[in-house]
Amino acid sequence: MKQGGLGQLGLGVLALVLGACSDDAGAGGAGGAGAGGSAGSGAAAGAGAAAGSGGGGGVAGVGASAGSGGGQGAAAGAGGGGALPSVGGCSVFTATSPWNEDIGSRPVHRRSADYLASFSSRGATAIHLDLGSEEVEYGIPYSVVPEGQPLVPISYGVDGEDYSDESDPGPFPIPLDAPIEGGRPGADPADGDRHVLVIQQGSCILYELYLAVRTTSPAGYRCAASARWDLKTNSTRPAGWTSADAAGLPIFPGLLRYDEVAAGEIRHAIRVTAPRAQRAYIAPASHFGPNADPTTPPYGLRLRLRASFDESAYSAEARVLLRAFKRYGLIFADQGTGWYVSGTSDPRWAPLIEELHQRRPLRDTDFEAVDTGPITCGAGAGRCD
Repeated sequence: MKQGGLGQLGLGVLALVLGACSDDAGAGGAGGAGAGGSAGSGAAAGAGAAAGSGGGGGVAGVGASAGSGGGQGAAAGAGGGGALPSVGGCSVFTATSPWNEDIGSRPVHRRSADYLASFSSRGATAIHLDLGSEEVEYGIPYSVVPEGQPLVPISYGVDGEDYSDESDPGPFPIPLDAPIEGGRPGADPADGDRHVLVIQQGSCILYELYLAVRTTSPAGYRCAASARWDLKTNSTRPAGWTSADAAGLPIFPGLLRYDEVAAGEIRHAIRVTAPRAQRAYIAPASHFGPNADPTTPPYGLRLRLRASFDESAYSAEARVLLRAFKRYGLIFADQGTGWYVSGTSDPRWAPLIEELHQRRPLRDTDFEAVDTGPITCGAGAGRCD
């Protein structure tokens, strides 16, 4: 949401006038949404598998942690092979979710070249892991809380942005010291996207805030947008609605987490950003971008690393990531710097960051946009295909 994001994309009113385009749309995505994840103020240590015990009931797991009760879901992932992604004892959506779909055999989108050019249109032409190793303020943190976590009130309106009419209302079970994206230990961020992500064990509900600010009277949070996701189902937003992310998508399912790399397999699509978004979307996205130009990517677009890409020179950890890029790909979720891929902060990322940023970068020409279904067009979009 930096450099455009949700602030530019409050176009939910366009949901009242939808046009479904008959041409198939591609899947893709690339790049993350700029600097972010923090250790937050309070108990959490931020990067790594730190566990916190914070106010309002305590954070059960923060950052790259799977949280107490973590473990892999039992169901086989879509496309075969392995368990579903999981956190805190909860599978992250079902085997039929688009997030968990193997897109390796999906056809290349006919506008692939246009979409790739749009991702790279402002000078970023290679994958950038938008997460931190030493700097805890980079990346997007999350918390895992127990089923009995106390509820806190949620109010709306931050920095002139208010999407309460497209939000799930509180109260939410968010600890009062939950980490806020972009913060440092003991200090909350004053700008940026300021996401807060919380997974509640037992209920397996994911709660997400955009532009979160702590409040003291009453003790809780003020934000610009809030969303609630049932991880036991393939829940989506109403047509035309945003979420804590511009595309109307959940954020947590698309994060790179080091524990998945260490386990040897990433089994889900990965969140990415691009400078411009079309006034259209592809499911499971639900929100329009601002641009009528059909050569710009629609939200929900999926990209994948070409099957022919040679992985042999890369480290074992990098190959885990490359295989995920080929099999599950990237999903376009927000406006920001092109090809920025989102994840949590963790000191163990350092070798992989150095490898992909310095020695063996993944270029835009190594990717292709793929066709995963029809595009839904926003009012005034004209032709969007």
